[in-house]
Amino acid sequence: MDASTTARRLGRATALAAAVALAVTACTSGGGGSADTVAKSEPPRQDSQDINAKPLDQVKDGGELRLPLYQWISQWNPFQVDGTYGDAVSIMRALEPSLFNTDPSGSFLPNTDYLLEAKVTSTSPQVITYKLNPKAKWSDGKPLSYLDFKADWQTSNGKDPAYNISDPSGYEQISAVEQGADPSEVKVTFSEPYADWQNLFRPLIPAAGIATPDDFNKGWVDRIPITAGALKVGSADKTAQTLTLVPDPAWWGTRAKLDRITFRVMSQSATTQAYLNNEIDLATAGTATAYGQLKDAKDTVIRSASPWDEVHISFGGGGALADQKVRQALGKALDRSALIKIANNGVPVEFKPLGNHILMPNQAGYQDNSGEWARFDLAAARKLLDEAGWKDAGSGQPRTRDGKPLELHWVVNDATPQAQIDLATAAAAMWQAAGVKVDLDKVPSNDFFTKYVNPGKFEIASWRNTDSFPLSKSLPNFRLPVGDNTFNNPSRLGSQEIDDLLKKAAGTVDAAEAAKLYNQADAKIWELGHTVELYQRPVVLATRKGLANYGAFGLAGEDYAKVGWEK
Repeated sequence: MDASTTARRLGRATALAAAVALAVTACTSGGGGSADTVAKSEPPRQDSQDINAKPLDQVKDGGELRLPLYQWISQWNPFQVDGTYGDAVSIMRALEPSLFNTDPSGSFLPNTDYLLEAKVTSTSPQVITYKLNPKAKWSDGKPLSYLDFKADWQTSNGKDPAYNISDPSGYEQISAVEQGADPSEVKVTFSEPYADWQNLFRPLIPAAGIATPDDFNKGWVDRIPITAGALKVGSADKTAQTLTLVPDPAWWGTRAKLDRITFRVMSQSATTQAYLNNEIDLATAGTATAYGQLKDAKDTVIRSASPWDEVHISFGGGGALADQKVRQALGKALDRSALIKIANNGVPVEFKPLGNHILMPNQAGYQDNSGEWARFDLAAARKLLDEAGWKDAGSGQPRTRDGKPLELHWVVNDATPQAQIDLATAAAAMWQAAGVKVDLDKVPSNDFFTKYVNPGKFEIASWRNTDSFPLSKSLPNFRLPVGDNTFNNPSRLGSQEIDDLLKKAAGTVDAAEAAKLYNQADAKIWELGHTVELYQRPVVLATRKGLANYGAFGLAGEDYAKVGWEK
């Protein structure tokens, strides 16, 4: 988890100022004093990456790469609502067909191991024709075919509620999937245009693995039944919390360079010592404490890039927070600039305030739509709470309504770095100044998403949304639930107007016109009080010297088959 919030209070008790000062001091203690003395560079450009890119003839054959994993992955189906955890999707794209890769600018390029060509062959209606690599086959021996595309579409288009899907975007616009001129050709017809069609079927999941709702929802829990990649699962030990990927001898393309990639579950804060102990080959250096310990470590290179990666505070949709005015008041009571300083202290890359839920500051079309909803205004926050019927109790006490105090709970992953705890503490102090008591409730890291966030059992929580790229991938984060399916919007907060704007934007081929629609939707998301965006999170990593083709990818995708050690 990555969270931050701070509030500075003007003109009342000194208790709040002291609380915020304590949070800032605590945050900086690991970085060597209360002042931030680390020089800041501008965030890397959108089209940059830092992976020590090397041609394959300069990479050794064999060896092992040891990587941290921040939670054990139970659901491996990326189309299922619980299968969207970032590391899981990244690993699945190494094990299943990823028809397109993305380059550092975020442009899609066909992955010729699976896809020889894909293009728009009709615009009215929109038809995409895919020419598959005839060598491509699943681990059960079946060739990739239109049947896999058809199964992925039919399970993910939202028409059958038995499939608990993560996101119907794009699939709900498809009207037909059929075989083309031969078994290696697939024709996909859309009922209405869909601009980001290259992001569909990415990865492609085999029809044999999702034949029934039970297969779709449960068949990928703690197992990956069928693969089709340069790598396959060598071992998965839930007790030891380790996962190993090894080359697949049935692979028809260039053999993966490494003998194995080993993932081991540990908290983000534990990666620093594990790296220093030579137990892993990469560790996050995105906090003052971590960067301070890792920047001068032996045979270490610090790498940085700007992916689609944001840090926010989410509000639940129940209890007192069902009232939009209460959510809006919480946003106005936060001094985001103070919170961002806590997060950024001791880190060598500038954290830019984020005024948009959909576009990052380094993306074309970005504009700050936060307006009044993220402007620190304690008087306005109190006025909104007055209007919502929560009476000021004075003396730093929580407001009350109908005899009940305005007390909320912030669910915190127990592996959260100290700097982010400091942020949450500072935010709680800010809210206290408005008359809102917020308690921090720590929960086990493996339970944070599965038992609290995904089921919507939280009032306040903070996490990162990553890789919501291309822009149409933002829809499930804000769309209205359908029955029990909340997509990626566990707070269940939304509106038909926001849904309509996001869907219209996703169907708009002209990028400038689409950006206007996305920004209109974003302004409504801010007004809704759905989420308080804090900052775009640059990736800052410590990697072993000599590690090739891996590190800070920016908007590009990982290619685990090319990763290895320099000769």
